Amino acid sequence: MTQIEKLINELSPNEKKMVEEFVNRLLERHKKPGKKLRQDWAGALREFREKYTSIELQKKALEWRGD
Repeated sequence: MTQIEKLINELSPNEKKMVEEFVNRLLERHKKPGKKLRQDWAGALREFREKYTSIELQKKALEWRGD
């Protein structure tokens, strides 16, 4: 028996159910396609390098995205 199995066995039935639900959510997160970090935007704002500081550019990007 692994360490995690030993720990889970010490939990109440309700707590075991919570652990199971949590693990299932973690597993679902890894199964969803398209949820990986995309970086195809890297360098897309290069033309604004001289016009804005990095902080100003972050704020502008949020404005342009509508956030």
